[in-house]
Amino acid sequence: MWRSPAKAFIFRSSIPKTKTQVPLKTLARISSSSPHHSTWAPQMTQTIPFYPHPRFSSHSPEPIDSATERETHFPAIDKDCILDETPSSISLETESTSTILGDGIGEGGVFDKNPDPVLQALDDSSMVFDDGVEREDDFGQNPDFISQESVDSSEKDDTFGEDPIHIAEEVVDGIDGGLVEEEMVTEVHEVDMEQVERVLSVLQSSLEGPLESALDELVLNVSEEFVVRVIQTPQVSGENLIGFFRWASQKPEILITARVIDCLVRTISVGCRKREVYSLWDLVKEIGEKEKGLVNNEILNGLILLFWKLGKGKAGLEVFNKFDEFGCEHDSDSYYFTIEALLTRSMFDGAWSVCEKMLNSGRLPSNEEVGKILVGLCKGSKARDAYLVYLMAKEHKKCPPKSSVNFLVNKLSVDNETVHLAAELLEDFSGDLRKYAIKPFTSVIRGLCRKQEVNEAKKLVLKMINEGPPPGNAAFNFVMSGLSKAGEMNEAISLMKVMESRGLRPDVYTYTVIMSGFANGGQMDDACKIFSEAKKVHSKLCPAIYHTLIRGFCKIEEFDKALKFLGEMKESGVEPNADEYNKIIQSLCLKSLDWLAAEKLLEEMKESGLYLNGITRGLIRAVKELETEELQLGGISVVV
Repeated sequence: MWRSPAKAFIFRSSIPKTKTQVPLKTLARISSSSPHHSTWAPQMTQTIPFYPHPRFSSHSPEPIDSATERETHFPAIDKDCILDETPSSISLETESTSTILGDGIGEGGVFDKNPDPVLQALDDSSMVFDDGVEREDDFGQNPDFISQESVDSSEKDDTFGEDPIHIAEEVVDGIDGGLVEEEMVTEVHEVDMEQVERVLSVLQSSLEGPLESALDELVLNVSEEFVVRVIQTPQVSGENLIGFFRWASQKPEILITARVIDCLVRTISVGCRKREVYSLWDLVKEIGEKEKGLVNNEILNGLILLFWKLGKGKAGLEVFNKFDEFGCEHDSDSYYFTIEALLTRSMFDGAWSVCEKMLNSGRLPSNEEVGKILVGLCKGSKARDAYLVYLMAKEHKKCPPKSSVNFLVNKLSVDNETVHLAAELLEDFSGDLRKYAIKPFTSVIRGLCRKQEVNEAKKLVLKMINEGPPPGNAAFNFVMSGLSKAGEMNEAISLMKVMESRGLRPDVYTYTVIMSGFANGGQMDDACKIFSEAKKVHSKLCPAIYHTLIRGFCKIEEFDKALKFLGEMKESGVEPNADEYNKIIQSLCLKSLDWLAAEKLLEEMKESGLYLNGITRGLIRAVKELETEELQLGGISVVV
């Protein structure tokens, strides 16, 4: 066995390779410098002569001395490429001008048809030259030809580059036995560009007859590379490309591979026309049903992506369901593309069925894609299902974007049945994610208050004060409103003081909810005190705060005070709306039967451009008529 990569390299370099057709353009792109010379050539600063018989190992019993023996040891060598007897030399200068392919094969043969002299020269002298001075080196001390340092560096530099010729890793099985394995060579077919141009002229033109007939007339040398080159050419309709593919697949000399199909899918995806995509899917179905294993995941995922772009969720689901039939296995892209295609068409039930399969498989897409799935399910009123996707993502160490998680919390908080799930999800907020999560926390507080779980909402507010995020006015107002509706006014006032202690100024809504709680309990004196505090803090109040006072005084039948605050409302620049007038007029008519005051308010409404609904108008007329009838009946009884 060879003991170092350097010797294995020299051995491989001395063996001519099987001739391979390589396009001229490919040869022109190959670098002229050898990637393997740097492991040992820099050590030789003087030119060392080549010798006709290189020795590849110091352990060889004897060198190879004739062409006959070379043919015996290396039967794969072409006689035209046998190393000649002309001495040559190698140096750093000659390296830069020689054309070497991959592992040292030039256009004319191995190292320009010259044998490698390095081992022979070292065998004779065990010396190298540095600036003309002869000195002993590791080459002379090491019977294996190369020092350990060179071995380490050659292991790093022994790279064959981008060469169309691929050599098997194990070339030699053993020296003593003389067994050499044949090298694995991939043949690269030369593409006739003139034929490609003729095909493209047909595909890009308007044909009167069948496309297959026009292609048959060209008499083409079709290969896989030829088909790929045609398919990758732009400015060709997808329909004609599919027709060309069908025509080429009927040729006995060509074997259709997954590479060609994938290339066709990628090319048609550029235009993404509905008719072409459906034709492509029909073609892939035919291939998948006839040839098992030819259609792979990438091809099917590409088709699902195309149907997603076209907004064809049902077609994308059809491709998804064909994976098992074609011998393919769903991956994260398969699930994500199908789910998005279904969500685009608002097919939320179908999307969730694919999500369930994704959760069972454990193949989740990226963080961003998981976030999009969460948002899509929430928009389809499937927040509970989205929560299950979130739990699975959390189990797989996925972190969806903050905006997606916030959206999920808000949607869970809207429904009384899922608000507790939203509260549990808040426990996952930490660090910066929690610091700026005021909105989702407030949504949960609002949901708890709506569900009349005010104490739980209050605990959450206090937890926000201790751990963050800092609660805002909205969070306090929701809790104070819930406490006021429950009649716990002392708790509400206490919470308002906590709010003020944190540097938050109670807004008009804060005062309104406190006053509303007092008004509901008939405590109008306390409500008026809160009203006085509100006027000191805010120069202009909203109609709702006056409406609360008017409604409260009407409730306890103190209509004079209700009319007083109505006048004060207009004097402060806050225009009353129809609700205030309607409430007072109804109270005047039903409780005090004062239709005169009611008619006066009706005139004010007309002047302000407000409209009183028909029921209240009828109520004023009914009270007026009732009083008139009573007066008439009273006059008749007196006459009698």
